[in-house]
Amino acid sequence: MNALPVRFEGDPLTIDLHMHSTASDGALTPDALVALCHERGLSHMALTDHDTMDGVAAARAAAAGVGLCVLPATELSTQWRGINIHVVGLLPDGARGDLVAGLAAQAQAREHRSLKIAERLEKVGLDDALARAREQAGSERPLGRPDFARALVAAGLVADMGSAFAKYLGNGKAGDIKAHWPYLSEAVAWILDAGGVAVLAHPLCHGLTRRKRGLLLDDFRAAGGQAAELVSGFQNPDVTRDLARQLQERELLASVGSDFHFPGGHLAPGTMSPVPRTAVAPVWTHPRLAACLGQPAPAA
Repeated sequence: MNALPVRFEGDPLTIDLHMHSTASDGALTPDALVALCHERGLSHMALTDHDTMDGVAAARAAAAGVGLCVLPATELSTQWRGINIHVVGLLPDGARGDLVAGLAAQAQAREHRSLKIAERLEKVGLDDALARAREQAGSERPLGRPDFARALVAAGLVADMGSAFAKYLGNGKAGDIKAHWPYLSEAVAWILDAGGVAVLAHPLCHGLTRRKRGLLLDDFRAAGGQAAELVSGFQNPDVTRDLARQLQERELLASVGSDFHFPGGHLAPGTMSPVPRTAVAPVWTHPRLAACLGQPAPAA
């Protein structure tokens, strides 16, 4: 297994800490995702399905046969100042403590939210919205907005997934239901209670001004958050460097991930913009993660 660098020097990485499987809204089963990661030369990965860890055991079993390190994880849905914010929990000890009840509450919240989204989308022309989204999901797992987006595309109401979110499901749109999610600080507390590391997911993807992104990072750090995704998929290098400065100012660690969901798109496991040289330390140097990822533990 490749050793991970203790700092970002601009070299290619073999780690991806943000990916999804059929346990939530991904297209590949956990074992198929592990196989693809191995094929693409990754040495370390985290399975970060939305509000669940149901796929982690299968992923770790598959990874044991190919020498790939799978870090247990999840991506929690939260609300912050009226915005839907995701927090990745990197969980070397799995779900325990308050997080167990938190994940159960998240599953129930997803069920209630699905009913509300379906009700709203039916008003804009998607008949039998819940059944159509369930058909797109292809299983009985809790539904997510991408399932409704695919249903909108299949019904011919929009041209593609991007249009579905832009018109109906993105922040502030009819299908953007946040009331059922916990506040950002509560979700961070669940992760910390489980012995994990809380990572702010894709902070550049919310359309925030630099000032408001700073406020989000401030509140996240005040709640106990320890890291943010410096790179999520592909992004402008100048914006990445600016985000690195914001993380350094707040002494937050940096994570990286593709946010991979399905084959055939522009993203694949391990594909993301290069990480610039920066003094911000990688999240895998955190003492809670070092042993799980096969890294020497940093000095206290």
